[in-house]
Amino acid sequence: MDLNAIKAKLAEMNSGSNDREKIDYDKVFWKPSIGKHQIRILPSAHNPSFPFTEIKFHYGIGKYPMVALSNFGKQDPIEEFVKELRKTSDKDNWSLAGKLTPKVRVFAPVVVRGEEDMGVRLWGFGKTIFKALLSLAEDEDVGDYTDVVNGFDLVVEQVAGNPYPDTSVRIKPKMTPVTADTTLAEKWLKEQPDPMASFTQYDYEFIKRQLMKYLDPNAEDETTEAPAKAVAGPSADLEEAFADNTAKHSQEKKNIVSKFDDLFD
Repeated sequence: MDLNAIKAKLAEMNSGSNDREKIDYDKVFWKPSIGKHQIRILPSAHNPSFPFTEIKFHYGIGKYPMVALSNFGKQDPIEEFVKELRKTSDKDNWSLAGKLTPKVRVFAPVVVRGEEDMGVRLWGFGKTIFKALLSLAEDEDVGDYTDVVNGFDLVVEQVAGNPYPDTSVRIKPKMTPVTADTTLAEKWLKEQPDPMASFTQYDYEFIKRQLMKYLDPNAEDETTEAPAKAVAGPSADLEEAFADNTAKHSQEKKNIVSKFDDLFD
């Protein structure tokens, strides 16, 4: 046994995350601020036929939003529990099932005009913007605005709202190439963050423990830390997007813990 290697490894572990590579999320995600922004949505390097990636998240269950395991074709304890709740005729069960049902966030690869040096980033948005973007593509006068040669830029405008900003999107009327630099265009088409790999994928048992803690806050929890199996995404943005789902109604949780035990024990 190499004692020097043992000491080096122990020092690495004791140093915590200080020696880990710091991730600059501003280089991975783009979030509009108040005002107008001109962007270009690109064809996805991970799915060239469709630029949008829909990802389901569990919000309000644990300390941070959690990506649903069903996104990866795996069994998810929260979604399993929701199915069981909806097998009953109990109104409280159905109400809780609605709160536990994962929420969808959509991500698209974008280049922000004036910030081209940042490369391709992911823009995350909800159902309203998603529907607006799909409607633009369906418009025969617009079509495939992601086309790198004959596509269109978009104007994203955000104004102050109550309690959260309101965001709108419109097409720029002039058809333009994504860039006059073909080398740069090829780079943008190839070098894009992968939405499915940009958030921590927690394991089944960890998510199950978070659900149990949510249902019974007084229950002992073995750990509050999650195994980092992927890059952890920016939870603050998701918290804002799903903030209306944070309320917990204790009365609606009566008898739920026993139903949870019946399902998993």
